[in-house]
Amino acid sequence: MKILRAVDAETTHAPAQSSQAKIYSRMKLTLSLVGTIFSFAIMAAVIVTGFSLRVENFVHSYTRSPYAALLLFGALLGALSGIVSFPLSFYSGYVVEHRYNLSNQNFFQWVWEQGKGFLVSIPVAVPLMLLFYFFLREYQTYWWLPVATAMFAVSMLLSRIVPVFIMPLFYKFTPLQNEALKERILSLCKNTRMNVTGIFTFNLSKTTKKANAGFTGIGKSKRIILGDTLMQHFSDDEVETVFAHELGHYVHGHIWKNIIVGTVSIYAGLFITSKLYSLSLGWFGFSSVDQLAALPLLALWLGVYSLLTSPLSNVLSRKYEFEADRYAVERTGNAAAFMSTMRKLADMNLADTAPHPIIEFLFYSHPSIEKRIRAAEKA
Repeated sequence: MKILRAVDAETTHAPAQSSQAKIYSRMKLTLSLVGTIFSFAIMAAVIVTGFSLRVENFVHSYTRSPYAALLLFGALLGALSGIVSFPLSFYSGYVVEHRYNLSNQNFFQWVWEQGKGFLVSIPVAVPLMLLFYFFLREYQTYWWLPVATAMFAVSMLLSRIVPVFIMPLFYKFTPLQNEALKERILSLCKNTRMNVTGIFTFNLSKTTKKANAGFTGIGKSKRIILGDTLMQHFSDDEVETVFAHELGHYVHGHIWKNIIVGTVSIYAGLFITSKLYSLSLGWFGFSSVDQLAALPLLALWLGVYSLLTSPLSNVLSRKYEFEADRYAVERTGNAAAFMSTMRKLADMNLADTAPHPIIEFLFYSHPSIEKRIRAAEKA
């Protein structure tokens, strides 16, 4: 749970800084929306033009195995999508970040990190694709039920292994060395029944000048992670409020509430999309739910469901963030440190302090910094 997304912000900067933050935030949001629209357009074009049918015929000319054909089909469409979307991804993730002096990566480092992320995803994505297709072939119109169950199981497994095995592939994690701060953090954990496996700092500065922190994992793998940029630029009082915010998520049970809500959303979403998918197959001349050429249509419906339900998820997320903020202020008794933390995070992350209410409702998983500071003042 990030204490601050890159799009959140605060209002106490000089005019030039405030203007720059708004321009940056709006640019990133616009690029994100363009990327989403572009992805939908590519998917729709692949379906409407019959391109997916041609790719299906091509892969079946090379193999009779339905599962080998699936992997080849996915690789070809994935490569096409990656090539077409690369310019926008590069501009948003590299050019814009350097233009606003937020990135610490050169071009080759950026490409390597992107490539590493892709390579790490393969051992996870390939078995999931094969399992999904197995359920699709075996259960036909009822595929959504075993797929949703498998997704729940996999998400729980990933919550356990990602902090321990995956994240260290991208960042170096070091146990917190500041003993005085560690004592303060452990003191906050008393009477909360929270047993943290570890409190770690990580080299976030290898990629960005932004600051952040998070609470990752479940069970024995749960840990607090603090970016080195946070440790370098924030006082012990301010870091303590960051930790208290993350602790607030645990005390209020947000992790498990999110798991429950997410599970219901998975089952409901897959059920709804399965009905829409089956209903729309004939529109494009597809014959069955497990036809390879029809899978982009299923992906399109899943994307539509995600897009429509995202604002509702954000409403719940913002509620949780307010609760965690209030816990941090009450537990530390240091509203001033919390508010200065918000201001520094906003300044470092070049975030928009007061986005338009409609924009905040639709796209922000965190409340605006202006609202968070006002709430802290009241608390």
